[in-house]
Amino acid sequence: MKIRTGQCLCGRIHYEVRGEPLHVGLCHCSDCRRESGSAFVMFAVWPRRAFSSTGNFSTYEGRGFCSACGSRLFNLTDEDAELRVGSLDMAPTDLKPTCEIWTKRRESWLPSLPAAKQFANDATPD
Repeated sequence: MKIRTGQCLCGRIHYEVRGEPLHVGLCHCSDCRRESGSAFVMFAVWPRRAFSSTGNFSTYEGRGFCSACGSRLFNLTDEDAELRVGSLDMAPTDLKPTCEIWTKRRESWLPSLPAAKQFANDATPD
Protein backbone atom coordinates (compact mmCIF):
# COMPACT_ATOMS: atom_id res chain seq x y z
CA MET A 1 0.00 0.00 0.00
CA LYS A 2 1.37 3.38 -0.99
CA ILE A 3 2.03 5.84 1.85
CA ARG A 4 2.40 9.55 1.19
CA THR A 5 3.67 12.00 3.79
CA GLY A 6 3.41 15.75 4.17
CA GLN A 7 4.10 18.56 6.56
CA CYS A 8 3.76 22.25 7.24
CA LEU A 9 6.48 24.73 6.33
CA CYS A 10 8.04 24.83 9.82
CA GLY A 11 7.78 21.04 10.35
CA ARG A 12 5.64 21.14 13.52
CA ILE A 13 2.82 19.19 11.86
CA HIS A 14 3.38 15.96 9.94
CA TYR A 15 0.78 13.73 8.32
CA GLU A 16 0.48 10.62 6.22
CA VAL A 17 -2.17 9.09 3.99
CA ARG A 18 -2.33 5.46 2.98
CA GLY A 19 -3.53 4.14 -0.35
CA GLU A 20 -4.79 6.01 -3.36
CA PRO A 21 -7.02 9.09 -3.20
CA LEU A 22 -10.72 8.95 -3.97
CA HIS A 23 -10.25 11.89 -6.32
CA VAL A 24 -7.85 14.71 -7.14
CA GLY A 25 -8.92 18.12 -8.32
CA LEU A 26 -8.43 21.80 -8.81
CA CYS A 27 -10.70 24.32 -7.10
CA HIS A 28 -11.18 27.82 -8.47
CA CYS A 29 -13.60 29.09 -5.77
CA SER A 30 -13.01 32.43 -4.08
CA ASP A 31 -12.33 30.83 -0.67
CA CYS A 32 -9.56 28.60 -2.06
CA ARG A 33 -8.10 31.52 -4.01
CA ARG A 34 -8.00 33.69 -0.89
CA GLU A 35 -6.54 31.06 1.41
CA SER A 36 -3.84 30.08 -1.07
CA GLY A 37 -3.06 33.48 -2.57
CA SER A 38 -3.17 31.80 -5.97
CA ALA A 39 -5.56 31.34 -8.90
CA PHE A 40 -6.61 27.84 -7.74
CA VAL A 41 -5.87 25.09 -5.22
CA MET A 42 -4.95 21.49 -6.01
CA PHE A 43 -6.47 19.02 -3.56
CA ALA A 44 -6.80 15.27 -3.10
CA VAL A 45 -9.35 13.39 -0.99
CA TRP A 46 -8.79 10.16 0.94
CA PRO A 47 -11.07 8.25 3.29
CA ARG A 48 -10.60 9.68 6.79
CA ARG A 49 -9.46 6.30 8.11
CA ALA A 50 -6.45 6.48 5.71
CA PHE A 51 -5.18 9.72 7.34
CA SER A 52 -3.11 10.31 10.48
CA SER A 53 -1.19 13.31 11.78
CA THR A 54 1.16 14.43 14.54
CA GLY A 55 1.46 17.92 15.98
CA ASN A 56 -1.20 20.39 16.98
CA PHE A 57 -3.02 22.21 14.22
CA SER A 58 -5.58 24.98 14.31
CA THR A 59 -8.79 25.18 12.31
CA TYR A 60 -10.89 27.89 10.76
CA GLU A 61 -14.25 26.77 9.36
CA GLY A 62 -12.88 23.23 8.99
CA ARG A 63 -9.63 24.26 7.35
CA GLY A 64 -6.61 22.80 9.15
CA PHE A 65 -3.43 24.88 9.31
CA CYS A 66 -0.29 25.32 11.37
CA SER A 67 -0.70 28.15 13.86
CA ALA A 68 3.09 28.71 13.91
CA CYS A 69 3.87 29.07 10.18
CA GLY A 70 0.36 29.41 8.72
CA SER A 71 0.68 26.53 6.26
CA ARG A 72 -2.71 25.37 5.00
CA LEU A 73 -2.73 21.55 5.11
CA PHE A 74 -6.09 19.77 5.15
CA ASN A 75 -9.84 19.69 5.76
CA LEU A 76 -10.95 16.82 7.97
CA THR A 77 -14.45 15.41 8.34
CA ASP A 78 -15.64 12.15 9.86
CA GLU A 79 -15.65 10.62 6.37
CA ASP A 80 -12.88 12.35 4.40
CA ALA A 81 -9.44 13.91 4.59
CA GLU A 82 -8.95 16.55 1.90
CA LEU A 83 -5.27 17.45 1.58
CA ARG A 84 -3.58 20.36 -0.13
CA VAL A 85 -1.34 18.55 -2.61
CA GLY A 86 1.35 21.23 -2.28
CA SER A 87 1.93 20.18 1.34
CA LEU A 88 3.00 16.65 0.35
CA ASP A 89 6.70 15.88 0.78
CA MET A 90 7.08 14.49 -2.75
CA ALA A 91 6.90 17.24 -5.35
CA PRO A 92 6.03 16.95 -8.08
CA THR A 93 3.66 14.16 -7.20
CA ASP A 94 2.17 11.38 -9.29
CA LEU A 95 -1.31 12.74 -8.59
CA LYS A 96 -3.21 14.09 -11.57
CA PRO A 97 -6.45 16.09 -11.34
CA THR A 98 -9.56 14.22 -12.42
CA CYS A 99 -11.89 17.17 -11.85
CA GLU A 100 -12.04 20.94 -11.71
CA ILE A 101 -14.65 22.64 -9.54
CA TRP A 102 -15.94 26.21 -9.53
CA THR A 103 -14.84 26.58 -13.14
CA LYS A 104 -17.13 29.57 -13.53
CA ARG A 105 -14.49 31.39 -11.47
CA ARG A 106 -11.48 30.06 -13.39
CA GLU A 107 -9.19 32.78 -14.71
CA SER A 108 -9.88 33.43 -18.41
CA TRP A 109 -6.21 32.91 -19.29
CA LEU A 110 -6.11 29.49 -17.59
CA PRO A 111 -7.25 26.66 -19.89
CA SER A 112 -9.28 23.74 -18.58
CA LEU A 113 -7.61 20.39 -18.07
CA PRO A 114 -8.75 18.22 -20.99
CA ALA A 115 -8.82 14.92 -19.05
CA ALA A 116 -10.63 16.37 -16.00
CA LYS A 117 -14.38 16.57 -15.44
CA GLN A 118 -15.55 20.16 -15.30
CA PHE A 119 -18.04 21.50 -12.72
CA ALA A 120 -19.26 25.13 -12.82
CA ASN A 121 -19.91 25.05 -9.06
CA ASP A 122 -19.06 22.77 -6.19
CA ALA A 123 -19.51 19.08 -6.88
CA THR A 124 -18.61 15.74 -5.41
CA PRO A 125 -16.81 13.90 -8.20
CA ASP A 126 -17.49 10.18 -8.51
